[in-house]
Amino acid sequence: MLKRITTTTLLLLITLPTLAETPLTVSVQRLSMETALTIAQGAVASCRKQGIQIAATVVDRNGVVQVQLRDTIAAPITARISRQKAFTAANFNAATSALGDRANSPIGRVKGLVMAAGGLPIQAGGTLLGAVGVSGAPSGKTDEVCAQAGIDRVQDDLEMGSL
Repeated sequence: MLKRITTTTLLLLITLPTLAETPLTVSVQRLSMETALTIAQGAVASCRKQGIQIAATVVDRNGVVQVQLRDTIAAPITARISRQKAFTAANFNAATSALGDRANSPIGRVKGLVMAAGGLPIQAGGTLLGAVGVSGAPSGKTDEVCAQAGIDRVQDDLEMGSL
């Protein structure tokens, strides 16, 4: 004898395979505080070698500050700008120097975004882990070079850890 199938039973039968294949949670890789500190220290050290005092901020993948360093005589505003550059790089998963064409668009006028060179995403194994922002050098290009120097201090270890 055939049993009567209710709508609820039918929906359950249709969606059950999908639920089994779709994870209910996701794992997110994050930078450790020590790694974030190493990146910030590397950026500051790189600029110091050039005689430049800067601020460096490392944020997690959501743009939340993990570490911020401001060198001894770097202008106070450099801390805010470095944070905004890091926030922007994390949220766009792109170097802020590559976002210049968006600076004059409605997106570029969103409060808290800075689309000037000096912010870089931190990635390993194709995964966004965070971003670093640097401010205080005479040019954004120099800010970006110092930010990259900070990332370079840990990049190999991050790549090895993502295998």
